[in-house]
Amino acid sequence: MGKTLDWGILEGSVGPRVRLLRNALSARSIAVSAPYGLPTGSLTVLALIAANPGSSQSALAQRSGLNKSALVGIVDQLETRGLVERGRVANDRRRYEVSVTVEGERTMQALFAAVDAEERAIREALGPNELATLLGLLDRTIGALED
Repeated sequence: MGKTLDWGILEGSVGPRVRLLRNALSARSIAVSAPYGLPTGSLTVLALIAANPGSSQSALAQRSGLNKSALVGIVDQLETRGLVERGRVANDRRRYEVSVTVEGERTMQALFAAVDAEERAIREALGPNELATLLGLLDRTIGALED
């Protein structure tokens, strides 16, 4: 590997470093999702639906970092595969409630195990305390940029 380049004017900038991390993680996520025939973002959507029953699609889109049409496309594919189910909300017939099926739970756990294995190097490089600090800092950073 060659000499590490100096960041120059970007030394104190968050964006370039986050982009490098995102690119590395995205490539791994695509590779892990491919055998399941699911689009990237499926694990995030499944996990958010499972952890937040009754959430609106707008809230799911915002938390997952997807625009609403991308989220709907993923949910459509998950529903077609029998991994999630849509049902009308009892007190608001205009809204749909999305829930994870038993098969969806199995798929989510398998995908998570594969992603978790891909992130092992990060956990090992940081250790539990630094990882918790990183996640907290990322959550605070995201919160600072939300409308």
